[in-house]
Amino acid sequence: MTVQIILWTSIVLFALAAGGGLVMAGMRVSGDRNPPAWLAMLHGLLAAAGLTLLLFAAFTIGLPTYATWGLVLLVIAAVGGLYLNLGYQERRVLLPKTVVYVHAAIAVVGFLLVLAGALAANGTTVPTP
Repeated sequence: MTVQIILWTSIVLFALAAGGGLVMAGMRVSGDRNPPAWLAMLHGLLAAAGLTLLLFAAFTIGLPTYATWGLVLLVIAAVGGLYLNLGYQERRVLLPKTVVYVHAAIAVVGFLLVLAGALAANGTTVPTP
């Protein structure tokens, strides 16, 4: 398996998660309500799957430099997402818009860096046991 396959699979997962994130941000910004819990869970599940793939690649075959920096930012965004979910969504308290914006901005920059890394990646393969 090449690093490109892993990167592009994670990019697809992050893109799907981003779609849900846009819907959730729109719900929160347009009114005084939080998005439904099922959508937040689906968003987090897709993002966590992409993050797991990137972590696997980082620890086994290595990532291009841009993708590594993207991974760092996506881990920070994941911590922000956990904070939003456990600190607010779970307690049924309105999500703070500022934290939503910061979470989204960090995730977008991280996604773009992973995308840049995927575009720059060569055919590096995952070692087989």
